[in-house]
Amino acid sequence: MIEPLLPTPACATPSGGAPEKHPRREIVDAIRYVVDTGCKCRALPADFPPWRTVWGFMARWAACGVIGRIRDVLAGRIRQEMRKGPRAVATIIDSQSVKAASTVGKDSRGYDAGKKINGRKRHLVVDTRGLPLMVMVTPADLHDSAAAKEVLFRLRLMHPEITIVRADRAYAGKLVTYAKKHLSLTIKTVSRPKDTSGFIVLPRRWVVERSLAWMMNARRHAWDYERLVQHSETLITWAAITLMTRRITRQPTSAPTPLRPAVLTAGA
Repeated sequence: MIEPLLPTPACATPSGGAPEKHPRREIVDAIRYVVDTGCKCRALPADFPPWRTVWGFMARWAACGVIGRIRDVLAGRIRQEMRKGPRAVATIIDSQSVKAASTVGKDSRGYDAGKKINGRKRHLVVDTRGLPLMVMVTPADLHDSAAAKEVLFRLRLMHPEITIVRADRAYAGKLVTYAKKHLSLTIKTVSRPKDTSGFIVLPRRWVVERSLAWMMNARRHAWDYERLVQHSETLITWAAITLMTRRITRQPTSAPTPLRPAVLTAGA
């Protein structure tokens, strides 16, 4: 499913080039291994291609927009299998603050006073089925409403068909007017019921919370280890690609075979 969406090898173009030394399947498997297990790229097992080769392919594919295209194509296929349109119209947005490792510089990290976390913040936009549409990583001290202007601007460029964005109260206020006037997006806030305490499943918003939990199952994302926010966004997208490919290739479970009563024989 992924190979046809990757760039054409240089050796297959009219200008020509040297054949690639390592199969692309091994490159993709190595990237997914790093994301799923959380190991360092330098610690890749010897049966994978060299780590510099793996990291180079990952960075180049992300820079030319291939990773985002793979994500969108897989999400559209899943939506069609669910008898939905290939493009989402309604979305949900939320953020998640995570701690940053020592490899993250001061220029791209901050302190989230509300969550008491020193690190980065992930802003995720998903459709009503929880399929990721885009992700943006910022310092943790940036308020959700301030970061949402850039997030929604990118979302409008990538998905012009989207009209509704559901969010929590952090995205209310001037952002609603800005999105309606400049981006033609309607932000609908889902507030927490009054006089409630503890965890409560909120309508619509629980979908993006579940998607954030899915991303955290990949050990690479328990903390943020990437020096560049672009690499952090790319690896989060790879975690989403892994989830969607598994969902597409999952075999339906067959009905259990009914148990037959044991036949008692003489002398049993």
